[in-house]
Amino acid sequence: MKFGVIVFPGSNCDADCHHAIHTVTGQEVRYVWHEETDIDDLDCVVLPGGFSYGDYLRCGAVARFSPVMGEIVRHAAKGKFAIGICNGFQVLTESGLLPGALYRNDHLKFVCKPQHLRVERTGIPFTHFYSRGQVVEFPIAHGEGRFYADPDTVAQLEDNGQVVFRYCAPDGQVTPEANPNGSLNNIAGICNEEGNVLGLMPHPERRCERLLGGTDGKKLFKGLVESMLVHAISLGRR
Repeated sequence: MKFGVIVFPGSNCDADCHHAIHTVTGQEVRYVWHEETDIDDLDCVVLPGGFSYGDYLRCGAVARFSPVMGEIVRHAAKGKFAIGICNGFQVLTESGLLPGALYRNDHLKFVCKPQHLRVERTGIPFTHFYSRGQVVEFPIAHGEGRFYADPDTVAQLEDNGQVVFRYCAPDGQVTPEANPNGSLNNIAGICNEEGNVLGLMPHPERRCERLLGGTDGKKLFKGLVESMLVHAISLGRR
């Protein structure tokens, strides 16, 4: 299985993602410069955190026009996998691969801390090794992570089971106090209807080793690898 980590001008979590994929899960991975237009060799693309193009205009708005994004849209349409983390989530919403938008945190401050999340959706590649209702802890580090969408879109996300992670208290309770940025319905991560594209503000790549405080994030990448293998077998590639 082969991953690609997209590198935009201003990305600063690309090395973190590369390490989590290659060193922790043992998979093949390469960096993909934002001007590349050939990603056919990749099974999964990762859009990392950072400040693509300095977050000019708004987060992810300029990166959406990078040449590689057209290829990522086609990549996802083929049923291949994509995950956007933090700034990568913002890019996915700007490009239309995921609905909604990420706004300034409601308290207008940058927040950087460990954060509890409740797993809301299983049965997709990214949550294969989690159970529904399980509480995990990933770090967050963002100033514009407040998920917003119009009421009809939010209702559709909830009804379709597209909310994958929700901010919660350590005991799993979803409360206003557990919401670090004012996201609607405490939404921390969503997927597309097909379940092959995931966007989330928290950083699973920073919770893949005990040295970094825990391994809750490793299960996300392990589940993704297994699902990629099954997908490849279904296509007759293994």
